[in-house]
Amino acid sequence: MMLKWIKYSAWLLLLVELVACSPSVPEKAEKLDVFPSIFPDYIDVTIPQNIAPLNFYVKQEGKTRLLIQGNGQELCLNGQNGSFNIPLKKWRNLLKSNAEGSLTLTVFCQIGDAWKQYKSFNYFIKDDKIDSHLVYRLIPPAFRLWNQMGIYQRDLESFDEKPLLINRLTDHNCMNCHTFSMNSPLRMLFHQRSSHPGTYLAESGRLSKVTFNLPDNVGVRYMNWDPSGRYLVFSTNDVKQDYHYADPNRIEVFDSMSDIYIYDMKEGKTFTDTLLSTKNAMETFPAFSADGKKIFFCSAANRPMPEEYRQVKYNLLSIDFNPENQSVGNKVDTLYNAGKEGRSAKFPRVSPDGHYLLYTLSDYGNFSIWHKDADLKMYDFVNVKELPIDAVNSDDTESYHSWSNNSRWFVFSSRRDDGSYTRPYFAYIDNQGNVSKPFVLPQKDPKMYDGFLLSYNIPELVNGKVEGDVYLWASYTRKQP
Repeated sequence: MMLKWIKYSAWLLLLVELVACSPSVPEKAEKLDVFPSIFPDYIDVTIPQNIAPLNFYVKQEGKTRLLIQGNGQELCLNGQNGSFNIPLKKWRNLLKSNAEGSLTLTVFCQIGDAWKQYKSFNYFIKDDKIDSHLVYRLIPPAFRLWNQMGIYQRDLESFDEKPLLINRLTDHNCMNCHTFSMNSPLRMLFHQRSSHPGTYLAESGRLSKVTFNLPDNVGVRYMNWDPSGRYLVFSTNDVKQDYHYADPNRIEVFDSMSDIYIYDMKEGKTFTDTLLSTKNAMETFPAFSADGKKIFFCSAANRPMPEEYRQVKYNLLSIDFNPENQSVGNKVDTLYNAGKEGRSAKFPRVSPDGHYLLYTLSDYGNFSIWHKDADLKMYDFVNVKELPIDAVNSDDTESYHSWSNNSRWFVFSSRRDDGSYTRPYFAYIDNQGNVSKPFVLPQKDPKMYDGFLLSYNIPELVNGKVEGDVYLWASYTRKQP
């Protein structure tokens, strides 16, 4: 009996200690009518109910505390050097209980001997889930150094990140332009350049090399699948780079030639059309429509390069495609007229439901990752109009983008945080075409971005984990001619 009492007393003492140690809302805190200064900027963002915790830190010295409230639930956390790390299990319970609702967050800071309570803000939670994984390339932002590069996948429902392929295992070559068939993790294509060059297909984690039978010295660049997974549309580009010392757009990437081809994955056949591959124009950035019966692409007139790179402006075009007989239409439609509108279009991507076309505009050229003037634009096919999406654009670069499988979320590249490093941002679009304030990819340590010296490149949403062994993939590609 005495032993049971000792065990019970010890358990009771531990429980009391745990309750006593748990943080609580500071009493008599002075209320301020300003939001706290936090990073990342997660104030009043819209998020999916399956996203990892949106951890952040407060740019304020002293003790900090965070209160999260929603649907009768409360969670209070102490800050660690200003950072709030929300426990994953408790976070998931909060999101599940507040789907199609919101969480209210209140930050408290101790300044001197007094506590201050900042203006509360919200996380608006959508029941529409985002694809569970994001695949991207990590690369130094100058795109000159290949000593550290890889393709990675991140579980968006947690903080797990795994490499699919890293170039320290493939003789420090270049690897890029990964793309997926209808957001499926089961079919992925990517390129390698320099050593072990070629286009590789990963099907259920197993690699094979794709042969396109193209003319010599023609390289495959930007690729996109049709919805059936049978056809691949891609461009062949002769890409050059130039570096500026006195220009805000420090790096210029341009084509001296480019054409568009179609590849039949079933028959292993490559074909094109004179309206997709012309001598007097540069065609690039092709993408299929949601039903596979149109090809969207960008095209600009040939000019002397690099002398006239600022005069190169790309139209956004479309052309019919018949997958039954592999024929291309005889008429090109213009969706954005660069000569009339004055800017340059690139990266057209159609939402899987066929409702929207998302693309990028910049003042000139076809490679906007370093163009500070680059913004996202969206066209509504159903209501036949441009949509205002100012909420996702900033004073710096917004560029590459991809859609979630349910067409409710998209991810895009942005340099808004510091002007040098590209990070993935996510935004929600509702049934009325309203686009929410975007949020950056959450990290377990919210201060990670402050010292992370690589850019996230080509973010692609995928609705599952890509199976593959980084060492087996590297070994396979090293054996290829």
